[in-house]
Amino acid sequence: MDLTIRIDPPNTVNQRVALGGRLDTHTYAEFDRQLAPVLASDVTSLVLDLAQLAYISSAGIRSILLARKALAARRGKVLVVNPQPQIQKVFDVVKAVPLNEIFTSMDEADAYLDLMQRKVLAGNQDEDDL
Repeated sequence: MDLTIRIDPPNTVNQRVALGGRLDTHTYAEFDRQLAPVLASDVTSLVLDLAQLAYISSAGIRSILLARKALAARRGKVLVVNPQPQIQKVFDVVKAVPLNEIFTSMDEADAYLDLMQRKVLAGNQDEDDL
């Protein structure tokens, strides 16, 4: 099974990327290559929709961690939505993505992003309040 990557058009500073198939040793380089322009842009919120992702290896985790590091450098975030149970279990075991950045639906992630942006506009950028 290969990796499918769908990068939606950017929505101001938010970007959605949907992954399907397997993010592993054989596919992570293509994911990194396609994600590079997104990470080099002004995007500060990257939403990874994993509803169709069936498998993730340590190479895939590494790619997500690199994306988190790139966005954290500009006070951005990588959010994970719709992880399948086996993917969630990997995140739980390796603690690659903080639990407050994993959402069960796009609606839940959108509500979080809305709150985050309202707090920035109000001058309260303390992440602990989110």
